[in-house]
Amino acid sequence: MTDPTTDDDPGVRRRAGVVGVAGPAVLAALCGVAYATVSLLRFRRYETPSWDNAIFEQAIAAYARLEAPIVDIKGPGYMILGDHFSPITALVAPFYRIFPDGRTLLVAQAVLIALSVWVIARGAVRVLGTAGGLAVGLAYGLSFGIASAVWVDFHEVAFAALFLALAGIAYVERRWRAAALWALPLLLVKEDLGLTVLAVGVVLALSGARRVGLATGVAGLVGFLLTLLVIIPAFNPGGGYDYVGVIGAGEEAGPGPWATFWTGWDLKLPTLVATLGITGFLALRSPWVLVAGPTLLWRFVGDNPYYWGTDWHYGLVIMPIVFAAMLDAIVRLREGGAPAWMRRYAAHVPAVAAAVALALVSQFPLATLAEAQSYEANPRAAAAQEVLELVPEGAAVETDIGLITHLSTGRTVYWTGTVGDTVPDWMVIDAEAGWGQDAPDAVAYAEAQHPGTTWELALDRDGYQVARRVS
Repeated sequence: MTDPTTDDDPGVRRRAGVVGVAGPAVLAALCGVAYATVSLLRFRRYETPSWDNAIFEQAIAAYARLEAPIVDIKGPGYMILGDHFSPITALVAPFYRIFPDGRTLLVAQAVLIALSVWVIARGAVRVLGTAGGLAVGLAYGLSFGIASAVWVDFHEVAFAALFLALAGIAYVERRWRAAALWALPLLLVKEDLGLTVLAVGVVLALSGARRVGLATGVAGLVGFLLTLLVIIPAFNPGGGYDYVGVIGAGEEAGPGPWATFWTGWDLKLPTLVATLGITGFLALRSPWVLVAGPTLLWRFVGDNPYYWGTDWHYGLVIMPIVFAAMLDAIVRLREGGAPAWMRRYAAHVPAVAAAVALALVSQFPLATLAEAQSYEANPRAAAAQEVLELVPEGAAVETDIGLITHLSTGRTVYWTGTVGDTVPDWMVIDAEAGWGQDAPDAVAYAEAQHPGTTWELALDRDGYQVARRVS
């Protein structure tokens, strides 16, 4: 799986060699800059897609202080390991300790995904040569799963993208043990990824590495069951797992996994087509594509339409899997046994993948880099900054989604829906943060939420209201 350059001129070979080595690194660096820029521009414009970045920041800030990952946004004193099991995020803590800011998480995610681009591109160059390999790396770097994940702030699955890229390329190169070892850290990324490790084990066994595959599969299954049935319930205040309802189990069950699977195919089918189409559907010829099965399955049986489409971060885990599967399929076709037309098709797939990725860029968030409004200040930026300057560091503040990502640095932040009986010092309400026509008055809301307390209005500007507790 070396560069297939056959030119007799040594100079040409050297130039190809230099590009083949440096090209993946340069491509990854450019992608990393693009990812970070998209995220940081959105942060600068005070655009908050969800509370997730703030949740992860509270957990990582606790790790940086060498404390348990308490996330007050989920509820006062809430241990986040009882929600999702993602201790791998502690690896960001040393960097957060140096740069204590929510943007540190955004940059960390960009770096992790960019590293996965380097891994995929470097592996592709070894299989296809410089031009084809860089085309595959470009297609992966621009893929919709990555673009959508970058758009919605930091998530732990950025680590999964890197580990799955490393495991996938190891599989393509028939380094079975390395594939298994790179898959095992997925157990620390998120609880459902134990099933992905199990799938890796199954694929390794099917590929001939029976002992390695069996050990990996057992580790994945045991890790999954241990995490879901023991570790998470031990930390969860309710003694269970809060997300069983989305697959039709528990007291708050939805319609059930079978019924849910057969609904929503107006979203699911385009997601499947896009996921496999970016590889020219060649990924289907590799056993490695089975590794994507557990993630696709829980998404499609989950009673949450956000799982089914391409707009959030749920596709990030799938991207390195299908691209590694595409490379593996090309290797298998070269080894013989396939019709000549299919081998000819496979030779053109890298260019097709790059063309498809470029064609789809305009439909996904990386396109915002070319939009002038991305670089313009939010009309409410001055008011938002005034809120941040008014609420002092170290204060306890209750807020909605509006400025939660920005307030979480250096303050104890509670969300309006989970604060419980805890009484904060400040209340911040953003009338444009999902309240609709019913955005409350900050003082009245604070006094209703916390009977027996008295509040005063400290700021009312451009839809932001800040109330200060006086007793």
